Amino acid sequence: MPILHIKGLKKAFRGVAAVAGVDLTVEDNQIYSVIGPNGAGKTTLFNLISGYHTCDRGHVYFKGQEITGLPPEKIVGIGIGRSFQVTSIFPGLTVLENIRSTVLVTGKKGFSLFSQASKLGTKDSEETLSLVELLDKRNEPAGVLSAGDRKKLELGIVLATKPKLLLLDEPTCGMSTAETGSTIQMIRKIAQEMSLTVLFTEHKMDMVFNVSSYISVMNFGTIIASGRPEEIRNNQQVQEVYFGGAYAS
Repeated sequence: MPILHIKGLKKAFRGVAAVAGVDLTVEDNQIYSVIGPNGAGKTTLFNLISGYHTCDRGHVYFKGQEITGLPPEKIVGIGIGRSFQVTSIFPGLTVLENIRSTVLVTGKKGFSLFSQASKLGTKDSEETLSLVELLDKRNEPAGVLSAGDRKKLELGIVLATKPKLLLLDEPTCGMSTAETGSTIQMIRKIAQEMSLTVLFTEHKMDMVFNVSSYISVMNFGTIIASGRPEEIRNNQQVQEVYFGGAYAS
C-alpha cells in the first residue's frame, strides 16, 4: 500500500485551474520530488494534501485512509508534516524554545507542580536540533539566524511533530551553494534514520536529481511526466517545457 495516493485532484481559483486533475502515488520511504515552472500548481497541490485548501474534486489517501477535506491539525495528527516556502518560526524565542513548544504540544505534555517549565521536552528538543545540525545554536534567538538556518529550524519544528510523511516546499530556498549541499545530505540522512517518506518541491535541479528517487513534473496544473531521475532528465517534453534543453543528454 502506498503511503500517499492522490486521485483526480482539482482546485480552481476564480475559474482558473491551479490543480487540474492530478494523480500521484508515493511509495513508503521514497524521496519524491514535484518540480515545474513557477505557477505550475506545486504549492497548491501541497496545500490540498496538507489541508490548507479544500479540493473541488478528487481524493487524497494516506496509508489507505481517505483524508480529503480534513483540517491541517488533523492531518498533522495522523503523521503528515509540512514546511512552507516562507519560513514560519517564532523569531522572539530561542532556537530550543521553538522546537520545545512543538514537542510539548505534540506530546500533550502539560505543566505540573513537580516539574520546571524550562526542562519539559528539552531532551527530545535537543535530539531534534541535533538532527537538523542546530544544537550548537540552541540558545540563540531564532530571529538572528541566517536564512539557511531558519529553514533548518523550520524543518526541525516539522520533525518534532513525529511525521511519517514529510512535505517540504522548497527546503533550500535562500541557501548558499554550500548550505544547499549540506541540506541535501541532511534530508537524506534524516529520511533514512527516521524511516521517513519525503515529498518536496524545489527549483534547484542539481538537488532534485541528486536526492530524489522519483520525480513528477507539473505544468499548468497537470503532471506531464513521472519517472526516475534519469528518465526525467532525458524526457523531451520535460526539456521543452521546463528545462529549455539544459538537461538534454
